[in-house]
Amino acid sequence: MSTTWHILGAGSLGTLWATRLARAGVPVRLILRDDARLASYNAGQGLTLVEQGVAHTYPVPGETPDSPEPIQRLLVACKAYDAERAVAQLQPRLAPDAELILLQNGLGSQDAVAARLPQARCIFASSTEGAFRDGDWRVVFAGHGYTWLGDASHPTPPLWLDDLHAAGIPHDWSTDILTRLWRKLALNCAINPLTVLYACRNGGLQNHQCEVATLCAELSELLECCGQPCAAQDLHSEVERVIQATAANFSSMYQDVASARRTEISYLLGYACEAATRHQLSLPHLQQLHVRLVEQLTARGLPRD
Repeated sequence: MSTTWHILGAGSLGTLWATRLARAGVPVRLILRDDARLASYNAGQGLTLVEQGVAHTYPVPGETPDSPEPIQRLLVACKAYDAERAVAQLQPRLAPDAELILLQNGLGSQDAVAARLPQARCIFASSTEGAFRDGDWRVVFAGHGYTWLGDASHPTPPLWLDDLHAAGIPHDWSTDILTRLWRKLALNCAINPLTVLYACRNGGLQNHQCEVATLCAELSELLECCGQPCAAQDLHSEVERVIQATAANFSSMYQDVASARRTEISYLLGYACEAATRHQLSLPHLQQLHVRLVEQLTARGLPRD
């Protein structure tokens, strides 16, 4: 019998993983915030995956954080700002050799979780898969992508990658996962904040090419200084490709702001600016972008971190 996958976070990616694992017959349990959310979930039939317009529902069992069952494998699919607190709540249930797969945007939250759980194996993940929720307990698979996983301190791949293969989750074990995370951080910093400030889809940034190019130059300088030259390579070209390929899409940060939700600014642009300060690196355009974004969030009554 396969080890149970406990999934923390019933957002789009958490639900996308849960439904595909369940479809493959892999045991999955969904950890919900509290008794009220569990009652709401149990009133339905389970989790629904909509793929190419066809909906299938999977009866994934739900539970609350204080359920007594030990946790051997945990997919942490909540927002970056919730990750450490949510994992701390589950700490008494984690097996001594538990494995955590950390599927957060940006950087910073992964190290915070790993520092809290020195005995656990923390595997970092970076995904380009597209999904969105069109209702409670429903997820629409919007775009095929890829998930890279890796453990900088323990490069041997885990056996449970077979579960992902069976579930049809495209993935690769990366020996340079930090490079991938830094690269994605830079891409997000070059695109997401500007879409909020200019209230546009990703394609709207084609009207701000000089600003995008300047940010990419500063981000490349930051990556080099942080020991990530591979992440800096051809950054501007890839940012332009992403803007064109996703021209009709709204960035995740734009969607958060439009829905009056907290953003992950501290783990994206905030993290980049803190890294620049730590290295005594002057990046005026990046730092000014951070100031402008914080002012925008404050004006909307949203958290600035």
